[in-house]
Amino acid sequence: MKLRFSLLASVASLALLAFATVAPVAEAEQGSSTNALTTTLTGTATDATGIVVGTVSSVLTITGFANQNGQLVANGTLVTTITNAITGATQTVTQAISVPVAAAGSCPILHLTLGPLDLNLLGLQVHLDQVVLDITAQSGPGNLLGNLLCAIAGLLDNPAAPAGGLAALLNTLLANL
Repeated sequence: MKLRFSLLASVASLALLAFATVAPVAEAEQGSSTNALTTTLTGTATDATGIVVGTVSSVLTITGFANQNGQLVANGTLVTTITNAITGATQTVTQAISVPVAAAGSCPILHLTLGPLDLNLLGLQVHLDQVVLDITAQSGPGNLLGNLLCAIAGLLDNPAAPAGGLAALLNTLLANL
């Protein structure tokens, strides 16, 4: 069975999907004094016809975060073991990885509450009860306007700490696990 880079990239992509469910690893399990986040991924390997030819098991260990060209990335190691279903032969690949971290969510843009309004316009009476207007931007991949508005809304939060500041914050949190 031939291991291709695309398989490794696919496993890394799956690892990113599982990143939201990453659990901390205790120091005793790691055998070192540094903290890390880890998750295990398992699946099957198929040939071009869809027949299962083996199993794939990967362990993603995130050891830190960094700012690369203004993009927040998670750095770590991906250890993947592929087992041939017929022969039982295994192949293990260890790869240092640096993957972009994208957070999706929402941010409030505007909350406007107007009280009741009563108008008398030359004999025409207009009554408007309370009006509440909430505008919330959804950020994430493909949400261009939501990403833009969330970025604008966050400009005044901490202008001195772009992605580098976030990387430092995440590294501090990781060190305290």
